[in-house]
Amino acid sequence: QVQLVESGGGLVQAGGSLRLSCAASGRTISTYAMGWFRQAPGKEREFVAAISWFTAYADSVKGRFTISRDNAKNTVYLQMNSLKPEDTAVYYCAARIGTIYTEGERYDYWGQGTQVTVSS
Repeated sequence: QVQLVESGGGLVQAGGSLRLSCAASGRTISTYAMGWFRQAPGKEREFVAAISWFTAYADSVKGRFTISRDNAKNTVYLQMNSLKPEDTAVYYCAARIGTIYTEGERYDYWGQGTQVTVSS
């Protein structure tokens, strides 16, 4: 079992930055693909970014968000720059063994989420 705990969310003005963290416990995640997803009110959950031995990003965040991992700390990060009001959502961290997928259904473990609110 892998437990995931997100942190780092908050309220920021448009154009600002936040760094989300996802701390894992229970297993070493170095062999896991780690993903970030988000869900805005009234909308379906959507893929944001993922990392294994390579990275993948949603088109809407390319060039603004960066996913990274620190295997020594068993933690994954999502650096979010140039934030826009449309980035407002609950952000979730997810994990799966193997390669990256953009479909959330492919992930086995999920955190509880952290709220990101971007004001205009």
